[in-house]
Amino acid sequence: MSVSGGRVLSLLARHGTAKYRDSLPDIRALFAQQMPEFGHEAVVIDNALDRDHGERLGPGVTLIGGDNTAWEFSAWDCGIAHLGPRLDEFDWVHLATSAFRQLYTRYLDRFDADMLGLLTGRAAAVGHIDHFNEPVAFAGRSLQSWLRSSFVLLPPAELRLLGPLNSVTDRSALFTGDPAAPFRGDAPLSAAFQRNILGWLTGEGTGQGTEWHSRFALSDETLRFFEDKAVAVLNEGMLTGRLRAQGCGIVDATWLATRAGQPFPAVRRLGAIPDWRVQVTSRDEDAATLP
Repeated sequence: MSVSGGRVLSLLARHGTAKYRDSLPDIRALFAQQMPEFGHEAVVIDNALDRDHGERLGPGVTLIGGDNTAWEFSAWDCGIAHLGPRLDEFDWVHLATSAFRQLYTRYLDRFDADMLGLLTGRAAAVGHIDHFNEPVAFAGRSLQSWLRSSFVLLPPAELRLLGPLNSVTDRSALFTGDPAAPFRGDAPLSAAFQRNILGWLTGEGTGQGTEWHSRFALSDETLRFFEDKAVAVLNEGMLTGRLRAQGCGIVDATWLATRAGQPFPAVRRLGAIPDWRVQVTSRDEDAATLP
């Protein structure tokens, strides 16, 4: 099935270019090679630059300064504010971070116009679904799976409905300031979530055989970084939780590409988007085994 494209806007969050300096050309190349049917523009929000910074980096690419209060999430909010009404001119908004090529990346190769065509006109966000072995909770929401926030595509209307992407506005309710026990006893996140965050950032992971590429020892010197990264983890989970709450389907890219690769007429209509468990266990590659 051949699908005509549309217009995609990448909002790429970064912090300088010392790390992941090739993230912008990598994203431009990905869309040019895998989705040439789409017109592609990019706004790079650099949290290392002053908030009022603005310049053109080339045709279809703008660089602005960001707000580093909540890393990529506040950066994306800056990008959305910068675009104003122009955001609604695009068919898809692509949320990305400069580290999008870290950890598992095979799902990135599956993006194409046929796959996205299955979601045309749907309230749906597509990316890679990660999950914990058990449910956790934060701010009254139960969570076990989420879209990895380093590479997500969704319609601009879903972003408009969502509002600010930074969901954590009161850090004092979360942290003690003590590296020996960083989370408050009355923090609005479950003990399981606290264990997973600590394990992912400073230990041997979350019990799934994968370790974070930048884990570190927790100390007085690294405490602020731990808190910032923990807020990013919470914001990532809340992004998916809030999208689900507003009726936006959460779609695993590999599962969707699996459907797009099925023979006609299976690709003619996607139908109801199944539960995340069905999606991650029925991928045609790297299918998950749930405990």
